[in-house]
Amino acid sequence: QVQLVESGGGLVQPGDSLKLSCAASGLTNSRDNLAWFRQAPGKEREFVGAISWSGSRTYYSDLVKGRFTVSRDNAKNTVYLQLNNLKPEDTAVYYCAFRQGLLLGVTASRQYDYWGQGTQVTVSS
Repeated sequence: QVQLVESGGGLVQPGDSLKLSCAASGLTNSRDNLAWFRQAPGKEREFVGAISWSGSRTYYSDLVKGRFTVSRDNAKNTVYLQLNNLKPEDTAVYYCAFRQGLLLGVTASRQYDYWGQGTQVTVSS
């Protein structure tokens, strides 16, 4: 049974940084890529970034490329999302997501089977 638990969200000012964590359990396959999504009020859930099982490959939305970084520590079964130079438009609930065998770079949320509960990130001055 796959379980994903996000943490690390909060209220920050524009230009600040945050590091989100996603503790994953039940992942055992070398094709277990993990993705991050976000959803702002009144908007659809959108893809942020993803990372391969080994951590050697990543893929990002153009909206966050250069500001956000996905990494993972398989010894801790944890995937991270480093958010730098945050902007008010980054305000959203951030989710990690998984589907066994899904290729890296799949951006459609409907393709993912497992989701965490989300963690709120609010960027405001």
